[in-house]
Amino acid sequence: MGKTDGFLIYEREFPSKLKVEDRIKNYDEFVQRLSDNALNQQAARCMDCGIPFCQSGCPLGNLIPEFNHAVYQRQWEKAYHILISTNNFPEFTGRICPAPCESSCVLSINSKAVTIEEIEKNIIEIAFEQGFAIPKIPQFRTGKRVAVIGSGPAGLAAAYQLNQLGHSVTVFERDPEIGGLLRFGIPDFKLDKNIVERRVQWMKEEGVEFCTNVNVGVDYSVEQLNRNFEAIVLATGSTVPKDLIIPNRDAKGIHFAMDFLKQSNKRVSGIPFEEEEISAKGKKVVVIGGGDTGSDCIGTSNRQGAEVVYQIYYKPMQPTERDETMPWPTYPALLQVTSSHEEGCDRMWSVNSKEFVKDENGNLIGVRLVEAEWAKDSDEGKWNLYTEKPGSEFILECDLVFIALGYTHVEHTGLVEALDIHLDPKGNLIGNNQEYKTNQEKVFSCGDARKGQSLVVWAIAEGRQCAEKVNEFLKAGA
Repeated sequence: MGKTDGFLIYEREFPSKLKVEDRIKNYDEFVQRLSDNALNQQAARCMDCGIPFCQSGCPLGNLIPEFNHAVYQRQWEKAYHILISTNNFPEFTGRICPAPCESSCVLSINSKAVTIEEIEKNIIEIAFEQGFAIPKIPQFRTGKRVAVIGSGPAGLAAAYQLNQLGHSVTVFERDPEIGGLLRFGIPDFKLDKNIVERRVQWMKEEGVEFCTNVNVGVDYSVEQLNRNFEAIVLATGSTVPKDLIIPNRDAKGIHFAMDFLKQSNKRVSGIPFEEEEISAKGKKVVVIGGGDTGSDCIGTSNRQGAEVVYQIYYKPMQPTERDETMPWPTYPALLQVTSSHEEGCDRMWSVNSKEFVKDENGNLIGVRLVEAEWAKDSDEGKWNLYTEKPGSEFILECDLVFIALGYTHVEHTGLVEALDIHLDPKGNLIGNNQEYKTNQEKVFSCGDARKGQSLVVWAIAEGRQCAEKVNEFLKAGA
C-alpha cells in the first residue's frame, strides 16, 4: 500500500495558509493546495498495516488505503471512483470533517497520522478540474416519488442515493438556498458556497428537484405530502439550541451562535434578511462554549472587525496528547487550535457563567464568571467533579455574547407534530434502530433529526443508509 517505507521517509505535511492579516480581510477560503509531488509523498505514508482501522474510524467506511494507493500511483481517476463509492460529497468532508479516520490511523499510535482528509479534498477537486467528475444521469425511473424534507448533508445524501436508484426525488427546504448547515451554518472561509452550489447544480442535472422557501407543514400541507409521495424522509436536523439560563438572559446583545452565523452567511452571499442586524464590528465579543460552532463565531467576529474576542470554557483545558482515558483508536478529546483561534482569541478555561450584566437600558455590558476547580472521577478517570473556587468571581466586560453550547433535538412544532412522529427520550425522531423508519408507515428519518447533533460525515452516512431502507420499502410495495 503506497510506498512500503514511505511513513519512515516522509513527514506529515500540512498545506500552507494565507497570513492571518490577509485572510481576515475577506471570507474567502485561505488553505492552499498541496503540490502533486507533496500529495504523492503524503499518500506514500499510508502503511501496509494489515487491518486499516482508519476505515472503521470513518462513519462512511471510506476505502482509505485503496484511494491513497491510487494517489501514490498518480491514478487520479481511479482514486476518484474509489472515493465516491462510499462518499457522496468528499468536497464537503474534505474541508469540514474533523477526520476521525486520522485518529484511527495505525501510524498515529506513535507518530503523525496520514493526511487522509487533505488527500480526500484534493482527489475530488482534481476530478472536477480534469473533467472525470461528471453528473450520472439515472437510466431508468421506477415511478416512485420520494419527498426529502431538509437539504442539509443527510437530506442531500438521501436524495442523491434515491435518485440514482431511479426514484423521483423532491427536496424541500424552508430557507432561500439549498444546503442547510452547509449553506447557512458554516462560514465561507471554511466552505465556499460555490462548492455547495456546484453540487446542487450537479444533482439538478441528475434529476433531483429542489423546492426552496417552502416550510412543509405550513406552506405545503401534510395532506399534500402524503398524497403526492410514496415515501417521506425527514432530515430536518437538530436545530433547537441549548440555552444558558442565568440572570439577565434578556439583555440586549445575547444571541445564539447559529443566528449570528446564519445572518453573516446571508450577508456575505447578498441574501436579504429581516432579522435585527447582529454585528461584531468594534465590539467586545464573548463566545460561550467550544466546538466548531464557537470557533466559527470567532473567525466571523474577527472578519467583522471585533475589538477583542474571548472564548470561555466550563471545563479544564484539554490535553494535547492522548492519555489513558482516550486510547487509540478512539477519537481523542484533545485541545483544538483552529484557524479561527490563530486569527485572534483569548481562551479561558475552567470558568463558569453566573450572570449576564446589563446597564439601565438593558444593554449587555459584561458576564459575571467564577473560576471552577475540577477533580478526576476515581471510577472513570475523567474531570467530572466540579466546585467553585471561593472568592474567584469576576466580571468580563463585553458588548456581545454568542451562546454556542450545541443543540438539544429536532424542532417538534409544525411538521413533526402534524405527522405525529414519536420521539425518543432525548427528543429526537425515532428511527426504529437501523431501519430508519418512524412510527408512520411511509415516513423515515435520518441525520441529526434522528441521531442528535453530530458530524457532517455522520449525517452523510445516515442519509445513505436511510436511502437503502426507503428503497427496500418502495420495492416491497411495488
